[in-house]
Amino acid sequence: MNRQAQAAVMFLVGAAVLHAGLTDLYLRYVKAGLRPLLLAAGVVLILAALATVWYDRRSAQGTDGHAHGRGAGLQAEETQETQETQETQEAEEAEKGDGHGHAHREPRVSWLMVLPLFALILVAPPALGSYSALHTGTALQAPLAYPRLPATDPLPLSVVDYAGRAAYGHGRTLGHRRVEVTGFVALGHDGTPYLVRMALNCCAADAQPVKIGLTGHIPPVLQPDAWLRVTGTYSGKRTKDPVNGVVIPFLDVTEARPVPVPHDPYDESWNN
Repeated sequence: MNRQAQAAVMFLVGAAVLHAGLTDLYLRYVKAGLRPLLLAAGVVLILAALATVWYDRRSAQGTDGHAHGRGAGLQAEETQETQETQETQEAEEAEKGDGHGHAHREPRVSWLMVLPLFALILVAPPALGSYSALHTGTALQAPLAYPRLPATDPLPLSVVDYAGRAAYGHGRTLGHRRVEVTGFVALGHDGTPYLVRMALNCCAADAQPVKIGLTGHIPPVLQPDAWLRVTGTYSGKRTKDPVNGVVIPFLDVTEARPVPVPHDPYDESWNN
């Protein structure tokens, strides 16, 4: 690609990054806290593309100005030719003949690099779901502390918060209180239903599941990847994840109802 084509691709990349950052699309790729950096990167790419076009046009205008003064003398002509050679060396190599007077053109297939950009703008990839959850071991870790819980009933908790308190705190901070947890359904190979949330460190590429087993009043029909908001109480039942052997706590369900996919399908609470 020549310089202007490179600038065009750079501009499209910056525009795609800005589009993702200014909409909810970026949440499918990175955690919410990285939004300012994503917007800054898009602005830098667009400015770099505009600067490249401006510099290229300025160089072309300078070359034309030297060409009009070639009749001023042999020394001026030699100076101009030297400058033209330096500024257009890449273009001359790209257009060099093959020995038979035929010029080589840039391969048009290189423009296929633009297709992923349009895919980024037009197609939003789905969030990771039950398939990834069942083939990846739970990422539950022992919490450093157990913050005091508000006196609400039912108590809204994230999957990560409930799982940590149930598995490593043995439910002491939960007692017999009713809790409300939201996640998507994954059905184990033995039919065990899990409520799952994918947790992020940085981006979707490093997302790992945190799982809660469900027992009690479970809906008779569960669809994988369906989102549920379950209400229940702490259960001492637990099992080990068949993938990595990490403990999976259970929740004794008293009520479950379907909910829409949340604005941010990933859970960032485990590293905040």
